[in-house]
Amino acid sequence: MTVPDTALRVDPGSFRDPGNRVYHRGAEVLRGLDERSARDWQALSATDFFRDLTAAGHVVGTEELTPTPVDAPWAAVLRHDRIPFVSHPYEWSYAMLRDAALLHLDVLRAALNAGFTTKDGSAYNVQWRGARPVFIDVGSFEAHRDGEPWAGYRQFCQTLLYPLLIQAHLGLDFQPFLRARVDGVEPDQMRRLFAGTRRWRAGVPTHVHLHGAMQARNARASTSDVRAQLRAAGFSRELALATVRGLTRLIRRLDHRPGDTHWSDYQRTCAYSVPDRQVKEAFVDRAMAATAPGSALDLGANDGRYARIAARHAAHVVAVEQDPAVVDALYRALRDEGEQRILPLVMDLADPTPGGGWRGVERAAFADRARADVVLALAVTHHLAIGRNVPLPEVVDQLAVLTETGGSLVVEFVHPDDPMARRLLANKPDGLFPDYRPEVFEALLARHGRVVARAELPSGTRTLHQVVVGG
Repeated sequence: MTVPDTALRVDPGSFRDPGNRVYHRGAEVLRGLDERSARDWQALSATDFFRDLTAAGHVVGTEELTPTPVDAPWAAVLRHDRIPFVSHPYEWSYAMLRDAALLHLDVLRAALNAGFTTKDGSAYNVQWRGARPVFIDVGSFEAHRDGEPWAGYRQFCQTLLYPLLIQAHLGLDFQPFLRARVDGVEPDQMRRLFAGTRRWRAGVPTHVHLHGAMQARNARASTSDVRAQLRAAGFSRELALATVRGLTRLIRRLDHRPGDTHWSDYQRTCAYSVPDRQVKEAFVDRAMAATAPGSALDLGANDGRYARIAARHAAHVVAVEQDPAVVDALYRALRDEGEQRILPLVMDLADPTPGGGWRGVERAAFADRARADVVLALAVTHHLAIGRNVPLPEVVDQLAVLTETGGSLVVEFVHPDDPMARRLLANKPDGLFPDYRPEVFEALLARHGRVVARAELPSGTRTLHQVVVGG
């Protein structure tokens, strides 16, 4: 019998706003509010704009629990709908970050029109239901006061606008910038990147150079002094709304489409024949149907062909691919289809997302978030073992760790005489991988569970396995 998890656990990423804190109790996501935040919630929950945003799926579903179930000094406790998989902005593609920024601005504009604002503007306030962004920081809403600027403007610039500017104007992938600093790209760094003639690119004069100059001028002034200056200058809700509209127009103009890459036309250039692909698709479909999973993880998802097969059976699928351009194309296709079961993410499996932020746990590592009922590792093992020199036992160990006990690992072994494996081996010293053989691979799989299905692709150089982990 499974014992329900009733222990209350503090979310390690929820501590920056002392007015509220997020907890987990089993599958529940709870938020404790102090007296001021509870008053803001009562006012917020009575508004049409908040109910409309929630009903449309733009803001996470939220209800107040009475009586308060948490043994803590909170005036109120909320329960949020659970997001299937928590991701980080540096795991998103360009179009994902852009859509997250636009949602954030849409929510803020609706709030300002109703007399509210948001305390912050972080990209981490947005999560995903498949290819649909959802605003999750309900504790961020508060009443707007004339004479005060949007408190989240700097966060919005550093975690959303600046990364978009870097990729749109400079052609540099933004993910390394966000992964390097949990608080995003600093204005000083942006000014160095956008010096000379680059300073005149769209959005840069106002939101980089002028923003930086204003910060420097007010560095020694107190918050109350700055607010008094703004009130005296006539800063109002209408000006705040004008700022939001200007940011929205700018970000809509920054639609950047990455160019073709080695992996962006994989289905045409890969070594699979039509019979190979048919056998592989049928194998994956049978494995998914036999497992009936709640969650699935597709490692090396490429254009999402097998993630889509997994989504026929699983409640949600996380599709991981290293190439940002490929993920961006997949996301745009899923978004246009209205798909809410497949979440595409950018990640190098040989260098997966580590823990980050305060004490290294404010943003959880990928391995701590990614356990799934079914793990698909199709045409991945040879890239890790040969291409990246990861020992084959460690590759198999990691795949098994990501698979829930009793779940299925569906893995493809590319034989040493396969054209792709030969291409990878051609760049390596002779004899470097003596244990990269089918019999060794199958012995490693047997250490982690029971092989319940096996299929050779018609080409004769690739083998599929379904392993019940821990079985």
